[in-house]
Amino acid sequence: MQSIATKVITINGCDINTLQGGDTRKPTLFFLHGKAFQAETWKELGTLQAIIDAGFSFLAIDLPGFGQSAEADIAADIIINKVMESAGLEHVILVGPSMGGKIALEFCLDNPEKISALVLIGAVGVQDNKERLYNLPESTLIVWGEQDQISDPANGVLLHKEVTGSKLVTFQGAKHPCYLEQPELWHKTLLNFVQEI
Repeated sequence: MQSIATKVITINGCDINTLQGGDTRKPTLFFLHGKAFQAETWKELGTLQAIIDAGFSFLAIDLPGFGQSAEADIAADIIINKVMESAGLEHVILVGPSMGGKIALEFCLDNPEKISALVLIGAVGVQDNKERLYNLPESTLIVWGEQDQISDPANGVLLHKEVTGSKLVTFQGAKHPCYLEQPELWHKTLLNFVQEI
């Protein structure tokens, strides 16, 4: 079994905690996290091991002030760019739930050449960017909980409508953190998507 390694990357004087692993010759999934979570959440859920088992690589980060990363006033796009640079990655499959979904969505819009595919889970900030959504890549997976009370499922429908070629998967009976509530379905949905692209 391949191990999940912890690596600290210093960016503008701030130590950013990351988890890395998998076959680095294969596409890399870059995991952001929600407001109440951290990189470790993906490990505890089994997502990182599922990525390794499927033959891909991953990178999960603690944004500043979350998990093991120090508090710092550094824009999320700078963090993502510097972490990618440090890992020698030119493009990634960017995964973001909730708050991390907003960051992922906006990073993708501003840095399209660095994103080979996008995975949004109950993303917030969809309405803030609705004029630009059509610029997101065709390889976009949109995952939403049917009973999401934080980011209305209508946001997922809007994304799917605006993003040509995107795929929308609704988790029946699930609330906002649908991937935490239904991890088996989440892993199946994610890996099917990644294997298709």
